[in-house]
Amino acid sequence: MGFQLKTAHQLVLKMRKLARQFRNSEDDKFSLPTVDDARPMDINEQEELVRSLEKMQAHQSLQWKSVFAALLFCYSAFLLYSIYQQTLFPWELRYHAYFMEDVDSWIIITADWLAVLACSMAIMGLFNNSKDHIKWIWYSCSIGLVLAIFWVYYMLSLSFDSSIWMF
Repeated sequence: MGFQLKTAHQLVLKMRKLARQFRNSEDDKFSLPTVDDARPMDINEQEELVRSLEKMQAHQSLQWKSVFAALLFCYSAFLLYSIYQQTLFPWELRYHAYFMEDVDSWIIITADWLAVLACSMAIMGLFNNSKDHIKWIWYSCSIGLVLAIFWVYYMLSLSFDSSIWMF
């Protein structure tokens, strides 16, 4: 019986050791705690926790703003290339050549410049820390909406002009 007690005691110690290792494992850092913390946090600890969460949120917000600004910048660079091509070699680009019979070249160039302006305003709205940053984004959305209506109108006119719709 002494052997069994010693083995049972060793088993309990092993179980406690495994439980400690399981609680301290790196893979488990995102799970909820399994032990109830009966001691509530004092005000200083709560304020420190809130400050650390606010700091993490501000850092993540800046990262996402940077990602979206980089995407907008790349799209603006593409539009500038498109403007350059349309200015020097009109109707060479396939996505502009579709509109050759319906729209003048300068209108295409103006629409692309307005899109660059809208992207620039959106970037300004993302990184402007004053309370006017919302206005920049709304200005960008307004210009984008006008451009979307413009392009949808001309794309629909292309689809209705094609022979697909004739019976």
